[in-house]
Amino acid sequence: MSVDRAEEVAGSDETGDVIAAVRYYSVAPGYRVNVRSGPGTSYRIVRVLPEGARVPIHCQTPGTRVTGPYGTSNIWDNIDSGEYISDTYVNTGSDGYVAPRCS
Repeated sequence: MSVDRAEEVAGSDETGDVIAAVRYYSVAPGYRVNVRSGPGTSYRIVRVLPEGARVPIHCQTPGTRVTGPYGTSNIWDNIDSGEYISDTYVNTGSDGYVAPRCS
Protein backbone atom coordinates (compact mmCIF):
# COMPACT_ATOMS: atom_id res chain seq x y z
CA MET A 1 0.00 0.00 0.00
CA SER A 2 1.08 3.56 -0.53
CA VAL A 3 0.27 6.57 1.56
CA ASP A 4 -2.17 8.82 -0.26
CA ARG A 5 -0.74 12.31 0.03
CA ALA A 6 0.61 12.21 3.57
CA GLU A 7 1.59 15.68 4.65
CA GLU A 8 4.02 16.64 7.39
CA VAL A 9 3.56 19.86 9.30
CA ALA A 10 6.35 21.12 11.54
CA GLY A 11 6.75 24.33 13.45
CA SER A 12 8.67 25.95 16.22
CA ASP A 13 7.76 27.21 19.66
CA GLU A 14 8.42 30.68 21.09
CA THR A 15 12.06 29.74 21.85
CA GLY A 16 12.69 28.64 18.28
CA ASP A 17 12.90 24.93 19.16
CA VAL A 18 11.49 22.73 16.41
CA ILE A 19 8.24 20.98 17.31
CA ALA A 20 7.84 17.40 16.06
CA ALA A 21 6.16 16.98 12.69
CA VAL A 22 2.60 15.75 12.54
CA ARG A 23 1.61 13.72 9.50
CA TYR A 24 -1.84 14.02 7.93
CA TYR A 25 -3.45 11.01 6.27
CA SER A 26 -6.43 10.63 3.95
CA VAL A 27 -9.60 8.90 5.13
CA ALA A 28 -10.87 6.19 2.74
CA PRO A 29 -12.63 7.75 -0.25
CA GLY A 30 -16.42 7.62 -0.14
CA TYR A 31 -16.66 7.21 3.64
CA ARG A 32 -17.97 9.46 6.40
CA VAL A 33 -16.16 8.19 9.50
CA ASN A 34 -17.46 8.21 13.07
CA VAL A 35 -15.09 9.91 15.52
CA ARG A 36 -15.41 8.36 18.97
CA SER A 37 -14.48 9.48 22.47
CA GLY A 38 -12.28 6.41 22.98
CA PRO A 39 -10.63 3.55 21.07
CA GLY A 40 -13.65 1.37 20.40
CA THR A 41 -17.14 1.08 18.99
CA SER A 42 -18.69 1.19 22.46
CA TYR A 43 -17.49 4.78 22.98
CA ARG A 44 -19.87 7.60 22.09
CA ILE A 45 -19.68 9.32 18.69
CA VAL A 46 -18.42 12.89 19.14
CA ARG A 47 -18.59 13.92 15.47
CA VAL A 48 -18.51 12.52 11.94
CA LEU A 49 -15.69 13.21 9.48
CA PRO A 50 -16.88 14.25 6.00
CA GLU A 51 -15.89 12.39 2.84
CA GLY A 52 -12.40 13.37 1.72
CA ALA A 53 -11.19 14.30 5.22
CA ARG A 54 -7.50 14.30 6.13
CA VAL A 55 -6.49 13.63 9.72
CA PRO A 56 -3.38 13.88 11.88
CA ILE A 57 -2.39 10.83 13.91
CA HIS A 58 -0.94 11.97 17.24
CA CYS A 59 -0.71 8.46 18.69
CA GLN A 60 -2.26 5.01 18.28
CA THR A 61 -3.70 2.50 20.72
CA PRO A 62 -5.35 -0.93 20.65
CA GLY A 63 -9.14 -1.12 20.98
CA THR A 64 -12.14 -2.80 19.41
CA ARG A 65 -11.36 -4.91 16.31
CA VAL A 66 -12.97 -3.32 13.24
CA THR A 67 -13.17 -4.26 9.56
CA GLY A 68 -13.01 -1.36 7.12
CA PRO A 69 -11.81 -0.53 3.61
CA TYR A 70 -8.16 -1.02 4.61
CA GLY A 71 -8.56 -4.39 6.34
CA THR A 72 -9.29 -5.62 9.85
CA SER A 73 -7.43 -4.23 12.84
CA ASN A 74 -7.71 -3.30 16.51
CA ILE A 75 -5.56 -0.16 16.03
CA TRP A 76 -7.27 3.17 16.77
CA ASP A 77 -5.84 6.55 15.79
CA ASN A 78 -5.96 9.53 18.15
CA ILE A 79 -6.74 12.49 15.89
CA ASP A 80 -7.37 15.11 18.59
CA SER A 81 -7.86 15.30 22.34
CA GLY A 82 -10.45 12.64 23.20
CA GLU A 83 -11.08 11.77 19.54
CA TYR A 84 -10.36 8.37 17.96
CA ILE A 85 -11.07 6.68 14.64
CA SER A 86 -10.43 3.13 13.54
CA ASP A 87 -7.17 2.83 11.61
CA THR A 88 -9.00 0.64 9.07
CA TYR A 89 -10.52 3.83 7.60
CA VAL A 90 -7.21 5.71 7.28
CA ASN A 91 -4.74 5.23 4.43
CA THR A 92 -1.49 5.03 6.41
CA GLY A 93 0.28 2.70 3.99
CA SER A 94 0.81 0.17 6.80
CA ASP A 95 -1.05 -2.62 8.54
CA GLY A 96 0.75 -1.76 11.79
CA TYR A 97 1.53 1.23 13.96
CA VAL A 98 2.76 4.39 12.22
CA ALA A 99 2.76 6.65 15.30
CA PRO A 100 3.78 6.26 18.94
CA ARG A 101 1.46 4.35 21.29
CA CYS A 102 -0.88 6.59 23.27
CA SER A 103 0.02 6.85 26.94
